[in-house]
Amino acid sequence: MALVEQQPPTTQRAEAGFFRPAALRGQLDPADLRAFVKSSPGRLIAMGLLLIALCLAAGATTAATVSDRQHALDVLLEETEPDAQSAHHLYTSLSIADAAASTAFIAGGLEPQAVRDRYTQAVGEAAADLVAQSGHGPSAADPEVRLRTGIATGLPVYTGLVETARANNRSGYPVGAAYLSEASNQMQTKLLPMAQDLADARSAAVNTAQRNHIRPPWPAIVLLLLALIALVLVQWELARRWRRVFNLGLLLASVGIFALLAWTVAAGAISASAMIEGRDEGAVPYTRLTQSRILTQQARSAETLKLVRRDATGDYDRTYEASINRLTELLAGYPKNAPAVGDIANARVALDRWRSAHQRMNDTLARGDYTGAAAVATGPGAADAAAQVATLDSALDKGLGVTRTTLRDNISEAARILDFLSPGAFALGILAACYVAIGLWPRLREYR
Repeated sequence: MALVEQQPPTTQRAEAGFFRPAALRGQLDPADLRAFVKSSPGRLIAMGLLLIALCLAAGATTAATVSDRQHALDVLLEETEPDAQSAHHLYTSLSIADAAASTAFIAGGLEPQAVRDRYTQAVGEAAADLVAQSGHGPSAADPEVRLRTGIATGLPVYTGLVETARANNRSGYPVGAAYLSEASNQMQTKLLPMAQDLADARSAAVNTAQRNHIRPPWPAIVLLLLALIALVLVQWELARRWRRVFNLGLLLASVGIFALLAWTVAAGAISASAMIEGRDEGAVPYTRLTQSRILTQQARSAETLKLVRRDATGDYDRTYEASINRLTELLAGYPKNAPAVGDIANARVALDRWRSAHQRMNDTLARGDYTGAAAVATGPGAADAAAQVATLDSALDKGLGVTRTTLRDNISEAARILDFLSPGAFALGILAACYVAIGLWPRLREYR
C-alpha cells in the first residue's frame, strides 16, 4: 500500500484559515494599502505605471491618428477626387452636347460630321460618367442617387428631342427649330442644374477631406506633451527626494517622446503644406477652369440658338453676355502662380477673338444676312466663331489636365510624408515605456 504524506494538523489549519474571508481582509487591510501607497516604493511604482501608461497611450494614439490620416488620403486619391472629376466631366459633357447640337442645326440639311461627332462623343461620355458613378450612394434616398437618376432618365428625353429636331431640319421643316429649342430648355432647366448640384456635392467632399487633413492632430500632440511633462516632473521628483540628478532611463524616455513629438509636428506640418499647395494650385484652379469651360459652352449654345430661333427679343444675347462676362472674370482672376498659366493666356486670346467674331455675326444678322451670320458662327475660317470656341475649349481642357495632375501629385506627396510615422510612433512609445521601467527598477531594488 502506498503511503500518503500528510501535513501536520497545524499546517492544514493555517492554510484553511488563510482562504477564509476574514483572513483575506486581513491581508488586504486598507490601512496597510494606504501606508504602502504613501511609502517611497509605492510612490515609485505609481509614478512608473503612470509614465508607462502615458508613453504607450501617446505612441498608440499617434500611430492610430497617422494611420487614419493616411487612409483618408488614400480614399481621397482613389475615390473622392475621381468621383468629383467624374461629376465635373459629366456637367461639362452635357454642356458641350447642348452647344454642339445647336451648332449642327444651323448648318441645315446634313450637318458637318465633325460637329455631329462632337455631339455624339459628349453624349456618350456623359452616359459613361453616369454608369461609372452608378455604384455610389447607399440607397435610393441618397441625394446623389436621386440626381444621377434624374439625369439618367432625362438624357434620353433630351437626345430624342434633338434627333427629332435633326430629322425635321434635314427635311426642311421649320418645326425642327421648336424641337431643338425644347431640347435646349430641358438641358438648361433640368439636366444641367442636377449635374451642377452633383458636381458641387462632390467638390464639397474633396474640400472637407482637405480641411480635415490640414487640421493639426491635437489628441496625439496633447498626449505627447502630457507624457513629456510627466517625465520631466518625475525626474525632478527623483532629484528632490532621492538625490538623483539624472536618471538615464527616464532621460532616454524623454528624448524618445520629444523626438516623436517633433517628428509628428514636423511631418504633419509638411504634409499639411503639401495639401494646401494642392488645394491652392490644383483644386481651386481646377474648379475655376471647370466653371470656365461650362460657361464657354453655355455662351456658345446661346449664340447658336439665337440663329436657330431667329431671336429678336435679345434673350439669347443677354444669356451670351452674362456667360462671357463671368468667363472673362474667371480667366482674368486666374492665380498667376498656378499651373497652366500659358494655356490660360491662350484662352484669353481666343476669348477676345471669339467676342469679335460674335459681334461680326450680330452685325451681319442685323443686315438681314442670315446665311452670312451662320457662316461666321459655324464656318471653318480661323477668324470665325467656331474656330475660336474650339481653341478656347482646348486651352481650358489642357489647363484642367495640368491642375488635376498637380492636385493628385500633392495628395500623394502628403501621404508619402507620413509613411514611416505610424510604425515609428508605435515603436517609440513602446521604447519609451521600456526605458521608464529600466530607469525606475534600480530605485525600487534599493527597498528590498
